[in-house]
Amino acid sequence: MSCLQATIKDALAKWEQSSGEKACDQTHVVLYGQNPPIERMDASIATLVNCEQLSLSTNRIKKITNLHGLKNLRILSLGRNCIKDLSGLVCVSLYTPLAPRVSIELACLLCVTQEPVRDTLEELWISYNSIEKMDGIQNLKKMTVLYMSNNQVKDWGEFSKLADLPSLSILVFQGNPLQVKHAADGTWREEAIKRLPNLNKLDGYSTLKK
Repeated sequence: MSCLQATIKDALAKWEQSSGEKACDQTHVVLYGQNPPIERMDASIATLVNCEQLSLSTNRIKKITNLHGLKNLRILSLGRNCIKDLSGLVCVSLYTPLAPRVSIELACLLCVTQEPVRDTLEELWISYNSIEKMDGIQNLKKMTVLYMSNNQVKDWGEFSKLADLPSLSILVFQGNPLQVKHAADGTWREEAIKRLPNLNKLDGYSTLKK
């Protein structure tokens, strides 16, 4: 027997039925811990045009997709899912077939790259997933808060991509293999702060010298 699963479309329909309100009018949309759990961020998420805070934690989402319609999104909560990379935060490729009566060389797919939340996202809550690579996050120039504990980041090269976030001031990174390794030898905070000197708080503690 296959496990039951849901999409954003299913969850929004259920929410609207129970609340009597339109999800597209809301600034804070809460869809965490759905039963059955959400597994796919389908295109329906793009209807949340007024959403500033979207809560999708504690589901079974495997990939971040379809954020291109969320022009006002400031806070995104995706903790406790099954996400392995951050690529969907930064770019989405829309493919449009060209005219069918041209050569094979010309009958390619037209790719348009967008960066859906680059100019709006301020906080990302994505702890307890399976993220190892940080590719893409460095383009989120307005991000101030990143909760990313208990993922799978293993090396300083990936961690150092956070240095490209000029506004990042609060970081929670406990439970990643990199943090666990260097916390054990007593060098974690010193090494992390050296790479991110603009942080005000790391793993719940101030980085400011008294």
